[in-house]
Amino acid sequence: MNDSTSLDIMLRSLHLPSVLREHRKLAGSAETEEWSYEQYLRTLMELEIHERHERKIARLLKRSNLPDGKNLATLDQKQLPVKVRRQLPALIEGGFVERAENILAFGLPGRGKTHLLSAIAHELVISKGYTVLFTSTRRLVERLLVAKRDLQLEEMLKKMDRFDVVLLDDIGYVQQNREEMEVLFTFLSERYERRSLMITSNLVFSEWDRIFKDPMTTAAAIDRLVHHSVILELNNQSYRAEQARLRQS
Repeated sequence: MNDSTSLDIMLRSLHLPSVLREHRKLAGSAETEEWSYEQYLRTLMELEIHERHERKIARLLKRSNLPDGKNLATLDQKQLPVKVRRQLPALIEGGFVERAENILAFGLPGRGKTHLLSAIAHELVISKGYTVLFTSTRRLVERLLVAKRDLQLEEMLKKMDRFDVVLLDDIGYVQQNREEMEVLFTFLSERYERRSLMITSNLVFSEWDRIFKDPMTTAAAIDRLVHHSVILELNNQSYRAEQARLRQS
């Protein structure tokens, strides 16, 4: 076995694919440009670290289930209320995640609630490396009910706890029976003051008794969510209606 083959084997065993792929090409540049050993090694390590980071972000985005195309680049910020536009840079910085705070976005259908929170969540992944999960509230409740039926609710809650942020979409569309209400309330309570939630709702708090049915449970759920939260009110014109108008014109 020659030295080159031996080196390739060692790089594979150390799981350094970027170094394995690039070390010979860089060696030629290093020799031509008379790099020091330290400069050559640092360049290889920087390449490996950068590509590992890129692969990690790709894995996190795939795992997040965030909707395709709903990111900061495609968000029409001019359509957002002025107050929300002013809040956006701080939310993208992600300090609320470190403080285990929530973001609650309210507005009628078509106001861009899902796009806005998805864009923030997307930035949290690519800029901060946070673990994020996007799910419709209905889908989450279904998963929690199955876990409860199979006596695995505690294990399911522990799995959800691995996500720094859970984005619950369309909580206002869930009209629950008592069992559904109980598992959703349990989930919200488990994350209280420990992990962040991002929630979109077409119902204001005064209408949340349609979600939780029981007045005391409704009050308790709202209290936990609001205690540490940023509330975004999207009282702008319908984004979807505006897009339809533009397409027609």
